[in-house]
Amino acid sequence: MLTQLMGTVLASAAEAEAESASGQALLIGGGIMAIFLVGLLVTVSFSNVGRRHEAHPEVADSHRQHSNKHGVEHH
Repeated sequence: MLTQLMGTVLASAAEAEAESASGQALLIGGGIMAIFLVGLLVTVSFSNVGRRHEAHPEVADSHRQHSNKHGVEHH
């Protein structure tokens, strides 16, 4: 009788631990999925911003300290 009682207690403890482990696995997996979904949303948002306008040539501004003329030698 004592062995049956101990077997029942051990079985219920093992079942509770298995439920806890599966719940923890779902929590970790759901957190990782949420992180990737946020990363996907950021990526899609920035790619839409990049396609919003046409590229314009840079206007020459004589008041700049550095003119960005990298191919020209400076004297």
